Amino acid sequence: MKTDPRNILAIKAFLKEYFDLRKDKEDEVKTVDSIRKGVEFKGANLWILIFAVFMASLGLNVNSTAVIIGAMLISPLMGPIMGVGLSIGINDFELMKRSLKSYFITTMFCVIAATIYFLFTPIAEARSELLARTSPSIYDVFIALLGGMAGVVALSTKEKGNVIPGVAIATALMPPLCTAGYGLASGNLAYFIGAFYLYFINSVFISVATLIGVRVMHFQRKQFVDKKRESNVKKYIILIAILTMAPATYLTIDIIKSTFYDSEANKFINQQLNFPDAIMVDRTINYEKKEIKVVLLGKEVPEASIVIARDMLKNYKLGDTKLVILQGMNDNQVDVSSMRALLMEDFYINSEQRMLEQGKHIDKLEGELHVYKSYDEISISLIDEMKVLFPGLKSVGVSRMLETNVVNMKTDTIEVALIDFDKKPANKELNKLDEWLKARLKTDNLKLIIN
Repeated sequence: MKTDPRNILAIKAFLKEYFDLRKDKEDEVKTVDSIRKGVEFKGANLWILIFAVFMASLGLNVNSTAVIIGAMLISPLMGPIMGVGLSIGINDFELMKRSLKSYFITTMFCVIAATIYFLFTPIAEARSELLARTSPSIYDVFIALLGGMAGVVALSTKEKGNVIPGVAIATALMPPLCTAGYGLASGNLAYFIGAFYLYFINSVFISVATLIGVRVMHFQRKQFVDKKRESNVKKYIILIAILTMAPATYLTIDIIKSTFYDSEANKFINQQLNFPDAIMVDRTINYEKKEIKVVLLGKEVPEASIVIARDMLKNYKLGDTKLVILQGMNDNQVDVSSMRALLMEDFYINSEQRMLEQGKHIDKLEGELHVYKSYDEISISLIDEMKVLFPGLKSVGVSRMLETNVVNMKTDTIEVALIDFDKKPANKELNKLDEWLKARLKTDNLKLIIN
C-alpha cells in the first residue's frame, strides 16, 4: 500500500511544530557563556558550595529530607559537570580542562567538608537518608541521564522556568558526596565507595546528556585555523571522554546485571519458598557471591522440598546461585539485626493493614448509626403534617429493621412505622396513610403497624 506524500508532510509538519527545540532557543552565545560561568568555583561560589555541603550533611545526619532538598537547591555542583558535556559537544578543549579541574577541586572540597562535619557531629548513627546513597541502582543512571537532558534544554531556552532547581533535586549530586565524607569519618570504606560510585555515575551521565543536547540543538562547534591542531584537540577530547565514560559504562552494566539479578531472586523467593507451616523472617541476596540466604521459623521444611526449590533456580536464570536455607535460631549465620528489622517491618505493615480495616469498619458503623439517627429526626418532622392530615393521632415511630423469611431464610431490610390513634381510622384512611408514608420515606418496602 502506497503512502500518500501529503500525509508524510503533514506528520513532519506536526512533529516540527511541537518538538522543534530550536523554536524557543536562547541566543547560543548566552547559553554557552552561562555554562562557562558555572564552571568557575572561586570566591562566593566556593563558599556557597561549602555551606551547602554542611547543610546536606546536617540533613543526612538528622534524617531530614527537607534540609537535604534545600542543600541540593543551593548547591552549584552542576556547573562543571555540564561544562564537560558542553566542551565535548563543541570541541572546546580549554573548556574541558577548566571543567575537569573545577570538578576535581569541588569534589575534593565537598568530601573534605563532609568528613570534617561527621568527625565532630555527636550523632554517629547512619540514618535511612544516608544509607539510601550507598548503593546506586539502574534507576539512578536513568535519573541522571533524563535530568541532564532536561537541564541542558532548559538552559538553552528563553523561558527557563523552575527546571534547573528540579534537575538539582532529582539528580542529587550533593548527598552522595556527603555520604562519602561520612564513610571516611566513620572508617566505613564500603559506604565511601558506594556513595562515590553513585556520584561518579550521576556526573558522567549528566555530562553525556549535556553532550547529546548540545549536538541535537546543533550548537556551533569550535573551528581551528590550524587543521592539525584541530585534529589533535579532537583526539584528546575523544580520549578523555572514553577514559571518563568507560568506567561508568562498565559500572552501569554491572548495576543493570545486579538489578536484574535482585529482581529474579526476589521473584524466586516469593514464588518458590512459600512453605506451609513455616514463615520467612529474613532474606539476603548477594549478587557478588551469587547467593540467596533465607531464614525460616516454624515447622521444619523437608530436604526434598528444598532440593526441588534449588532445582527451580535455573528457571529464573539463577542456575549459578547458591541457595542457603537456615531453619531455627541456633545458627551463627543468622543476621539477627536484619531479622529484627524484617519482623518490625512485617509488624508495621500488618498493624497498618489492621488500622485501615478498623477504620473502614468504624466508617460503616457510623454510617449505619447515622441512618438510625435520621429516622428519629424523620419521626419528629412527620408529626406536624400527620396531625393535620390524620386527626386523632397519638404517637408516631419510624425505624429500619431486618426481616427474615422463615421458609427460605431470606433476610431483607424494611421500614417500620408504628402509629397510635385515639380511634382506629377506616381502611380507606389507612391506605391513604400507607401511601403517604411511602412517599415521604421514599420506600416501597414499608410495614405499617396501627395501635
